[in-house]
Amino acid sequence: MPTKGMAPRVLPRSEHPISRRNIDPDALKVLYRLKNFGYLGYLVGGGVRDLMLARTPKDFDISTSAHPNQVKRLFRNCFIVGRRFRLAHVRFGKKVVEVSTFRKLAEPEAGEDLLIKRDNTFGTPEEDAFRRDFTVNALFYDIATFSVIDYIDGLRDLESRTIRTIGDPGVRFREDPVRMLRAVALATRLSFSIDPDSVEAIRALRAEILKSSPARVLEELYKILRQGAARKTFEHLHEVGLLAYILPEADAALSRKGGELRASLDRLDAYRNEGLAAPDDLSTAVLGGTVLVPLGVSLKRAAVLAPARDHRREEAHRPQPPDPGAEARRLGVPEPEPEATMPATLALPFARRDLNQVRLVMLAQARLRAVHSDPTAVDLLAGRPYLEDALRWLEIHGAEEGRELALHWRSLDLAPATPGEVVLARDEPLDEAEAELAEAPRSTRRRRRGGRRRRGAANGAEAPETPAAVAVASDSGVADPNAAEAAEGSAEGGAPRKRRRRRRRRRPAETAGTAKVDAPEE
Repeated sequence: MPTKGMAPRVLPRSEHPISRRNIDPDALKVLYRLKNFGYLGYLVGGGVRDLMLARTPKDFDISTSAHPNQVKRLFRNCFIVGRRFRLAHVRFGKKVVEVSTFRKLAEPEAGEDLLIKRDNTFGTPEEDAFRRDFTVNALFYDIATFSVIDYIDGLRDLESRTIRTIGDPGVRFREDPVRMLRAVALATRLSFSIDPDSVEAIRALRAEILKSSPARVLEELYKILRQGAARKTFEHLHEVGLLAYILPEADAALSRKGGELRASLDRLDAYRNEGLAAPDDLSTAVLGGTVLVPLGVSLKRAAVLAPARDHRREEAHRPQPPDPGAEARRLGVPEPEPEATMPATLALPFARRDLNQVRLVMLAQARLRAVHSDPTAVDLLAGRPYLEDALRWLEIHGAEEGRELALHWRSLDLAPATPGEVVLARDEPLDEAEAELAEAPRSTRRRRRGGRRRRGAANGAEAPETPAAVAVASDSGVADPNAAEAAEGSAEGGAPRKRRRRRRRRRPAETAGTAKVDAPEE
């Protein structure tokens, strides 16, 4: 592997397959704006790797010589995020282009632990390449010259289809243990091999994954489930010993051959590889349920013990799903409870929102399948917040019949019913409050804006109306707050409050300079 200070290998445009036509237009806007303002701007990471392999990248990440605050000044739609690793997110609608500043490898803090907790030491493009995780992820595409820059022989490993750690694997995996998980996932997805030194380090340091944030590990697991090679990745993680520390329940199932788990992951991979859904279309509830349901985990008990707060920022403002117990009674479907073969406390922090969503998805399956025989099924499920996930589950795990049923459901009018039109399950009568609400006519009369409450009314007694208040009310039809206050003051024995004088609106005749004509008396 080359060392620092050596000249990089540069591929001109004629020697590589990357074309600007294959780069996201918004990422190009960011690159050109950085270039026009005098900053270096490179397309980096997995985007360059995938373009070199003639694959479609999921993300287009950018590294630049501009610091985060300088990037923010260039883009009004930019937000700075992160503490351990400060990033600039440039937003284009729902799309985010991630912009990072060139960094150098951070020095570990004092002590024997090499875990990096801060990584905001800025550096040069060469230093940025050497601090990255794998050689195939350290290639740069220069928008100014349309060339590919390689500081660490990433092109050679790309040609040999090898995942190789930059530097000593034993040190790099201790700096960030999540790299072990990424190495296995990346090699499986690209059908690459992992170099022997890295495999040996993963087997020796697999317990270090427990030092990583459980939320980060869970996000990596969701990425694995979305990539279309979930079963092979789980089996590879089981072989190197990482799965036992990440998800012990799944590791134990694979040790016993785990037919149900393998079949569930196979169905998810097939659905993903057939192009029936984009990665972001698969919710975390559907992904988590694909793993937890075949394991026989008690979702009800796990939801009680799960963290109530969702660490994902994008999920913070979403409303909580309906209570599964109440929804089971509403649908008239009992919630199945598996035998307690698995512990209720899970190693990864699956959000309570997601676990309850999986419970609702499983409850809805019976009603979804009864759409042709039960006329109330559509009314019961129309507009429910879990319906889309339930249909997605039916498409993934319901075989050909499930896909046909999901197609039929999507052709129906699934707008939410109004409160008076809600149809409950059969043999479930309305209670008194619900019956009164359903039968009460909706008033079309507009509410009047009243004045300040009188003290007598506040204490439960009706205050007598004063002549001033009655006169104002009868004249305008709406109680005047100032008149009420004056009446209140006179009723208490004090002087009435001084009313605010209103300016009289001038008549058109006066504004035109004409003489005022008195109306004849009646």
